[in-house]
Amino acid sequence: MKNKYFGTDGIRGTVNQGNITGEKFFKFGLASGTYFKNQRKTKQVAIIAKDTRLSGYTLEPALVSGLVSGGMHVFTLGPLPTNGLAMLTKSMKANMGIMITASHNPYYDNGLKLFGPDGMKLSDKIEKKIEKLIDAKNTKQLTDPKLLGRVKRLEDGNDRYIKILKKNFPKNFNLKGTKIVLDCANGASYKAAPKLLKELGAKVITMGNNPNGFNINEKCGSTYPSKIKSAVKKFKAHVGIAFDGDADRIIMCDEKGKIVDGDQIIAMLAHRWKSKRILRGGVIGTLMSNYGLENYLKNEKIRFFRSKVGDRYVKEKMKRFSFNLGGEQSGHIILGKFATTGDGLMVALEVLFSLRKGKKASKLLNVFKPLPQILENVFVRDKRIISKNKCKNAIKKANKLMGYNGRILVRKSGTEPKIRIMAESHNRNLILKCIKMIKRSIK
Repeated sequence: MKNKYFGTDGIRGTVNQGNITGEKFFKFGLASGTYFKNQRKTKQVAIIAKDTRLSGYTLEPALVSGLVSGGMHVFTLGPLPTNGLAMLTKSMKANMGIMITASHNPYYDNGLKLFGPDGMKLSDKIEKKIEKLIDAKNTKQLTDPKLLGRVKRLEDGNDRYIKILKKNFPKNFNLKGTKIVLDCANGASYKAAPKLLKELGAKVITMGNNPNGFNINEKCGSTYPSKIKSAVKKFKAHVGIAFDGDADRIIMCDEKGKIVDGDQIIAMLAHRWKSKRILRGGVIGTLMSNYGLENYLKNEKIRFFRSKVGDRYVKEKMKRFSFNLGGEQSGHIILGKFATTGDGLMVALEVLFSLRKGKKASKLLNVFKPLPQILENVFVRDKRIISKNKCKNAIKKANKLMGYNGRILVRKSGTEPKIRIMAESHNRNLILKCIKMIKRSIK
C-alpha cells in the first residue's frame, strides 16, 4: 500500500500547498516526536538541520513547535549537509534527526527527511506508523505543560561534522598543490565544504556559496554541471566538484572538462576498495545504473545488484547483503564504511584522497565505457498516467522494438511531478524512437 505522506525520499512538495505548510509541519513534528519518544524512555532529543531555502524560516518553527508540544527537546543546527545531520544524530545519541530540505528541487519546494537514532533513513514500516500518528487526534499526543520540550540552537554543527569527516582519514592527509573548482549549489554545504577543503590545504575556487533563499540549485550544482566544466577549463583546475541543495549528491569533472557521474565514481571506488581490501561483498546500484557499470564490475569479479531508485532503497539492500558500497548515477553514493546515507563531501574526500599522489582525474575517474543512455523527464499533472492503457501499450511496444538490443525504464519521479523515461542501447536511433513513442502516449 502506498504511503500517504512519505515519498521515495521523505516528504516533499510546493511550499504553502498540500503537505508543505506550517500546519502540516506541526503535525509532522508532533507525530514523529511521539513515535520516537516512545522508543526510548530516557533522553528525549531531536536535532534539526536545513538547507538554505527561504521557506525554512516558516517550516522550522512549526516543526519545532510540534516536537516540543509532544515533550521532545530540540537542538537546531541551521544549514548543514544531510549526512552531517545523520552523523550528528548518531554521535549526539539523539532519538531522531530531521532535515528540512527538498534536495535538488527548486527553491519553491521544500520537505523533510527523517533519520532514526542510528542515523539511518526510516523504513516504509516506520513511516506508515508515523503516518497513522499524523492523522490521529493531536490531543492524545500533546504532553502535560510541565513536560514540554526545550529548544536550543547549536552554532557549531558544521564544525562537528567536519571533525567527524576528518577522523576517517590519516592525520597527515592534505590537499596542498590541488586546485579544486567547487559548486555548493547555494545550498546546505556552502559553509562546510569550502572550509574543509581549505583546511586541508587545497586552493579552492568556490561557486554557488552565496545563498539568498531563492537561488538554491538555480543553474548551479550537481543538476547543472556545465558550470564546473567551464570553470575547470578557465582556472586550469585539477578537478571540479558539484553538490546539490542538501549535499547528498555529487557530480565531478576531470581536468579536461569531462563530466563524471555517479556510476563512474562508484566504479572507481569499487576498484580501489577491492585492491585495498576495503570492499565488502560487492556493489548495490539501481534500476537506472548504466549497463556499462554492471559489465565492468562483472569483469572485475565484483558482485553487483540493483535496487529500486532512491538512496534509501540502496542502503536497505546494502544492509541486507552486508555490502559497504552503493549508489546512484545521479550522484547519491553511500560509503558504508563511513556513512549511513549519501554524502557528497565524504565521497569528494575519498576521491581526492586517491588523487593526492599526482594522479590525473581523467585517468582515475573514467573507468568504464558507458552504454549510450538517454534520460528524458516529462512534466505531468498526474503521474498515474503511466498506468493508463495507452501508455502501458506504448511501453510494451517500445520494449518489443528494443528487444535484446538494450533496455527501457519508465517510472514516476518520487520527488517531482515528472515521468522519467530512460533508454539505453548501442543503437542511438532506436533509443530516440522508443522514447518518442512513450512520450507521445504520455502527452
